[in-house]
Amino acid sequence: MGKTIAEKIFDAHRVDMPFPDTHVLKLDAVFCHEITTPIAINDLQNRGMDRVFDADKIKAVIDHVTPAKDSKTAEQGKILRDWARRHGIKDFFDIGRNGVCHALFPEKGFVRPGYTIIMGDSHTCTHGAFGAFAAGVGTTDLEVGILKGVCAFRTPKTIKIVLNGKLKPGVFAKDVILYIIKELTVNGATNRVIEFTGPIIDEMSMESRMTLCNMAIEAGGTCGICYPDGKTVDYLWDFIKDEFKTKEEALEKYSEWKSDEDAVYEKVYEYDLSNLEPMVTFGYKPDQVKTVREMTGTKVDQVYIGSCTNGRIEDLRIAARVLKGKKISDNVRGIVSPATPDVYKAALKEGIIEIFQEANFCVTNPTCGACLGMSNGVLASGEVCASTTNRNFNGRMGKGGMIHLMSPATAAATAIKGYIVNSDLYDEKGE
Repeated sequence: MGKTIAEKIFDAHRVDMPFPDTHVLKLDAVFCHEITTPIAINDLQNRGMDRVFDADKIKAVIDHVTPAKDSKTAEQGKILRDWARRHGIKDFFDIGRNGVCHALFPEKGFVRPGYTIIMGDSHTCTHGAFGAFAAGVGTTDLEVGILKGVCAFRTPKTIKIVLNGKLKPGVFAKDVILYIIKELTVNGATNRVIEFTGPIIDEMSMESRMTLCNMAIEAGGTCGICYPDGKTVDYLWDFIKDEFKTKEEALEKYSEWKSDEDAVYEKVYEYDLSNLEPMVTFGYKPDQVKTVREMTGTKVDQVYIGSCTNGRIEDLRIAARVLKGKKISDNVRGIVSPATPDVYKAALKEGIIEIFQEANFCVTNPTCGACLGMSNGVLASGEVCASTTNRNFNGRMGKGGMIHLMSPATAAATAIKGYIVNSDLYDEKGE
């Protein structure tokens, strides 16, 4: 019987199986940020276990509230900062060098096909775009990961999503994942791996695949995962070129991390997305999704472009195409947060930052702040935000605020009009 990519990764990393359905896996990386990790750090200290299993395999960043907005967030940053220094964690990204974790860590080459990765953050599933098993965990599992370099998981059951057809111009990865979440529902993949495959995935860039896998958790998934291919190798080449003589050799090695043709899945869904339209959420659940056409005219107060979902250079380029030469509505405040310093520098070099500023967007430093309603774009009660983030929970971006999730193209077009609308990039005829 064949195996799925998740099953292959489990087989390669299993160090113990204390119960029939429990696999203790060796970890290739433990990612940390200043919101969830300080709790684990303090508990380990209180237990007299202030140690790390391997300082080179721990990567840490201050990204959720940066710079600190008050004494509490400053203290969280200090705990992480002091811990990283105490244990010689060289891959610690402090203020000025920091970026949104799920954009920064892949950009630094810390994610590879076949890896096992944990983090105290639900959107760790982003890294499955590289053919890795990456999962968000709670404090206890994070502590064990930091201390011992292992984590326990149940046997991975996989849902396979096959995406056929070709996307119309102006339809992007964010639209695809919103559609899938609508179809699966928020509980449809609970405790499951979601494996994305098919011609549409083959055509996607690594950045688009990261957008797709990032929101697997919004359907309940433990991890979203794509097969590594030539695009994966190209993205990682600067980091792996000393390990392989050629890209072809790297591709052959990484191709081990693909599901077998006779692998067994819990469910298989096939979708032809040739006629997919741009999508947007309504209500307070990620599976409450309609077409932008159905939501056209819905007024907004704020437009936010950024986050671990859609703050990469590809996203900013798309939004800039829509915004170039235009101004946003006087009734809207626009905020853009490039996800990493390198994204910011690339956007500056390409003139994208100027396009945003000329359109009257506020350009901020890399931060997660607005996404979880902590800083840099919090909503007032009754306000509505068109956002490229990943969650539209009630109060997520500010008490009493409403969030409509959408692609960068739709967000940029909405900023110009002051209400939800399709961008000029969308071609209904698909020409």
